[in-house]
Amino acid sequence: MNRGSWKPGRVAFVVGTTAGGTGAHVRMLATGMARRGVPVSVLGPASAATVLGIGSLPGVAFTPVEFGDRPRPGDLAAVLRLRRALHSGPDGVVHAHGLRAGALTVLALAGTRGRRPAIVVTVHNAPPDGGGVAAWIYRGLERVVARGADLVLSVSPDLERRMRAAGARRVGRAVVPAPDAPVGEPESAVPADGAPVVLAAGRLAPQKGFGVLLDAAARWGDLEPQPRLVITGDGPLAAELKARAASLGVRAEFPGRRDDVPALLARAAVFVLPSLWEGQPLVLQEALRAGVPVVATHTGGVPGLTGDDGAVLVPPGDAARLAEAVRHVLRDPALAKRLRAAARERAAALPSEDDAVAAALASYAEVAGGRA
Repeated sequence: MNRGSWKPGRVAFVVGTTAGGTGAHVRMLATGMARRGVPVSVLGPASAATVLGIGSLPGVAFTPVEFGDRPRPGDLAAVLRLRRALHSGPDGVVHAHGLRAGALTVLALAGTRGRRPAIVVTVHNAPPDGGGVAAWIYRGLERVVARGADLVLSVSPDLERRMRAAGARRVGRAVVPAPDAPVGEPESAVPADGAPVVLAAGRLAPQKGFGVLLDAAARWGDLEPQPRLVITGDGPLAAELKARAASLGVRAEFPGRRDDVPALLARAAVFVLPSLWEGQPLVLQEALRAGVPVVATHTGGVPGLTGDDGAVLVPPGDAARLAEAVRHVLRDPALAKRLRAAARERAAALPSEDDAVAAALASYAEVAGGRA
């Protein structure tokens, strides 16, 4: 088989959670493959069609299949609906995103007559902290996906190791680039009163570590001029984080979700990624492209994006180390200059959207060849 010219008869993307980078990644892959003449469909909860903007994607069909992030009584109906929709012949590929969507896909195609479509699953997130029911469920989903998928793609080295340990036959690295977009100008100003802006961006959720960032910012009170912390995004912790900032006396702005983050990055003195865990965060890639000095946590796929010199890396959850790193960048112009240059150098090596689509198609070809 000539894998360079191989095209699947159809690619069906199965999605559950579309928040954050997962939805952007699926939209990018679906759009890129449709442009290459590959028949594409997306299956998932009706809400996913709105988040992904399916109606505006030429050549991409959508089939609603309702299922949530956690087990529920309707899962059997979801499995049966997926089974009817996905059994399309041996030249098809089903690419599920997330362990939950991947496990339901594996169950839907188990025991089907004839040759089923190849199953590829991309694992986007780390397991929940601690033990308990949630961790037990996560491990169960890992085993189902590892044993049933033809290929598991992971967004970070630690997830690759987990899936290999769970028994996955083939494991590879997912290519998850930030959208190709010009920097432009900010849509509206973020007040800073001439002070250096320390910018953070992302979903206001526990994984992102913004509470740790606020604790770190409380240690900057002696800096002159005092930096203004700006945290863009929305999410379930919005009210809690605003209250915490006020109680700590932190000079912070919460402008909500912004569609002009690259432009804001270009004007920031420092970009901070305080996440407790990350895969290949899109906003970090945008920060590198903008050439802004980066302070980030050493977790998941972050070191692979920044390298040793593209950012100051600190342990996740350590407010004191985070505060000191930001302070160092703000007080040391030479360090900031070196970080800007290193960020631009790292950005030049980042994958593009075309690279990601080509990598996915190559993975499909490898799976098809291995099953021939």
